Amino acid sequence: MAEDIEEENTKKPKTDIEKKKREFLEYLELEKGSSLKTIENYDRYLSRFFDFAGIKKAGDISDENIREFRLYLNRQKGNKVRGQTEATMKKNTQNYYLIALRVFLKYLMKRDTPALSPDRIELAKIKERGLDLISPEELSRLLDSPEGKELGDMRDKAILELFFSTGLRVSELASLNRDLDLSKDEFSVRGKGEKVRVVFLSDSAKRAIKEYLAKRKDMEEAMFVNLPKQEKAPVSRLTTRSIQRIVKHYATKAGISKKVTPHILRHSFATDLLRNGADIRSVQMMLGHANISTTQIYTHVTDKQLLEVHKKFHSRK
Repeated sequence: MAEDIEEENTKKPKTDIEKKKREFLEYLELEKGSSLKTIENYDRYLSRFFDFAGIKKAGDISDENIREFRLYLNRQKGNKVRGQTEATMKKNTQNYYLIALRVFLKYLMKRDTPALSPDRIELAKIKERGLDLISPEELSRLLDSPEGKELGDMRDKAILELFFSTGLRVSELASLNRDLDLSKDEFSVRGKGEKVRVVFLSDSAKRAIKEYLAKRKDMEEAMFVNLPKQEKAPVSRLTTRSIQRIVKHYATKAGISKKVTPHILRHSFATDLLRNGADIRSVQMMLGHANISTTQIYTHVTDKQLLEVHKKFHSRK
């Protein structure tokens, strides 16, 4: 992917808008520290709009061609959901294109390039996002499901305990190395947008990691590794997909009928904190959310005060 971006950037831009787009993508990489994946996505979103609307220079971007592009996106086929006769592109996917364009226009404004105001772009309204949660009882069964003393059991126990203790994203957990200082109750992790935050270790998570690492005999630096069937075969870092399969396996073993993923354990981490009185700003920092509005999705399922008001004032006791 990095090679593709580098090759694309070495090509001489054919139009003024291509030159501006390349400078914008370089700005994201160098000044904003955006990941290569983010840059690749912005490149794709902007290119699709420019090709659709025939944009040659920044001044060509108008309210009308943005309106037409929104209609075009809204009529694209999407993934069909059970019960639907027809599926179109999801609203949040449409918004990715509009957000990319808005950020690009803000960049042009900072560079004093005459162009449409980014405030002219309105995002599509989407339904309030719901939460997939497992109950505290189901969570307890899940965490207790790796029972054995084999290396694989101890590894999987450490994975589950670490997810619930820290609220890590699966990519963040997969990237960990075994050099964590377990004499401390915290460590730093680099998350989305290369932002560093501090996460915290519970006693049970520390214990599970120590027991797992004590049984490791290999020299691989990764915290979580695959377990080859052949004794002398090399070990390697677990992929995010492998970690997802491990979580799914133990959810089934624990008798949980719902789909359980690492992200649901992240949800469980956040709701557990809020249910026990943590303030939302602290939870935002521990999750690594750039915007508190992302964290506020959890508040409507954890607001004890609303429950107490209902019990106190609802007429039918």
